[in-house]
This record gives sequence, C-alpha cells and structure tokens, in this order.
Amino acid sequence: MTIAVGVIETQTFPAVLAAADAMVKAGRVTLTKYDRSESGRQFVAVRGPIGEVNRAVAAGLEAANACPGYAEVTTHVIIPNPQENVEAVLPIEFTPQSEPFRV
Repeated sequence: MTIAVGVIETQTFPAVLAAADAMVKAGRVTLTKYDRSESGRQFVAVRGPIGEVNRAVAAGLEAANACPGYAEVTTHVIIPNPQENVEAVLPIEFTPQSEPFRV
C-alpha cells in the first residue's frame, strides 16, 4: 500500500485546527505533525493511503477556508510515497505521539 503525506499551511491557528479536525474525520489518515513558523504560519501533516489523503486534504482545505475572519490557506501539497530520505529529514514521519492513532 502506498502511504502518502498531505500538508496544509494556513495563516492562523483556528484555520489549521479546523483543517486538522476535518482531515482526520474525512479520511482514514493519521495526523503526524503540527508546527508553526516564526512568521505565524501554521501547518499540519497527515499520512495514510493516497486516496484517503486526497479526500482528507480536500476536506481540510474546505474547512480551513470556511473559518470566519482571516483564515487564509497559504499552500498545500500531497506527495504519494515520499522517499525514505524525505521522511528521515522532514517532519512527516510517524512519531510516538501519533503511533496510537496510526491507520
């Protein structure tokens, strides 16, 4: 089974929270990472089968864009079957915190 990664970046925490919630409800995916940058942008990453990640990211984008106020989605990406080197270096791997929820 091909395990993909999907990432959504937003300008605000409420938007990334709405995106994360919608993603885990819409598809059989595991939330693997949340972080923010010094500029205040927030991102959330999910992992799962490619079809589920596609469905989850679509739902996350819709939820983030529906947040009231300033809730701009900055960018998003879906990568099917990322290389091992990408998983080892970038914050997309399954962690001890995400492992109990792994699908």
